[in-house]
Amino acid sequence: MKIAQISPLYEAVPPKLYGGTERVVAHLCDALVELGHEVVLFASAEAQTQAELAPVRDRAIRLDPSPLKSDLAAHMVQLAEVRRRAHEFDVLHFHTDMMHFPFFEQMAHRTVTTLHGRLDMKDLPQVYRRWRSFPLVSISYDQRRPLPFANWAGTVHHGIKSSLYRPSLSGRGYLAFLGRISPEKRPDRAIAIATRMGKPLRIAAKVDRADQVYFDEKIEPLLHHPLVEYVGEIGDDRKSEFLGGADALLFPIDWPEPFGLVMIEAMACGTPVIAYDCGSVREVVEDGVTGFIVRGKEEAMAAAARAPYLDRRAVRRRFEERFSAIAMANRYLDLYARLTGASAPGPAAAIPA
Repeated sequence: MKIAQISPLYEAVPPKLYGGTERVVAHLCDALVELGHEVVLFASAEAQTQAELAPVRDRAIRLDPSPLKSDLAAHMVQLAEVRRRAHEFDVLHFHTDMMHFPFFEQMAHRTVTTLHGRLDMKDLPQVYRRWRSFPLVSISYDQRRPLPFANWAGTVHHGIKSSLYRPSLSGRGYLAFLGRISPEKRPDRAIAIATRMGKPLRIAAKVDRADQVYFDEKIEPLLHHPLVEYVGEIGDDRKSEFLGGADALLFPIDWPEPFGLVMIEAMACGTPVIAYDCGSVREVVEDGVTGFIVRGKEEAMAAAARAPYLDRRAVRRRFEERFSAIAMANRYLDLYARLTGASAPGPAAAIPA
């Protein structure tokens, strides 16, 4: 099967530091190639991929030092190039939200659109009612709640490349928070849980410009506690050590998280996840096996005390069974085959969803 993967241009593929969607696209491309398919990735020029790269911008937008840049213009150029080459592919797999809808209506039946973000925003319903011919993929069943009428073709949970993460058989006595400093991610909860327990907390997270005031006013004063260490934004090369050394990852979210890639990154390192019961959490965390699902600070503290007794080998094993890149790629291949009417390929090591 010949497959086009169309990535957002905000981060490199995979991202050099923080980034979810582009990381998933990178791992999906490599897994599809490993399973014997022809893949062309439309992304920025610094992408690292086993697929054929079709560069559409010299570098990803966020870390581009140019003071004047247009994300809309960059994505318009990308879509024009995809449209020019569309006849080459069996499937066009878009990860760019709904931006391509007006330009690919005549070939919507050959497209797959994975929606990676939250869907409870005011203007989205009329878009998904207007362009109902595009098959959509959710990254969790919970993500669909605001748009139950949309043209859902399937749900494919994220996967990541197993070889990037080294599992650790024991933690080193601290709790971890990884991701982004923002009100919905609730780093303040993580700090409260750890300090109340008297347990060290390490925070590896980026601060978006939109969240700078929140960081300055609400979070930065809390970082002076002697048990709290803020290490800043980290890339894949540091995650095995950071997550693998933790007794547990704290995921104390306060919003309808569509997936939460950091949860499976922790599992890949053998590290249990302590997550608040929001969004996709119940689809990702197996309570008492790969972590604990909690509803408040007291439950989170009790779970953090129990986390070191979970079997970290079992945590890693469940990651490999459910959330490896190969598992994700096989689920997408089944979906491509169903939508295009092609015969589903028979990979040598198919992993059930």
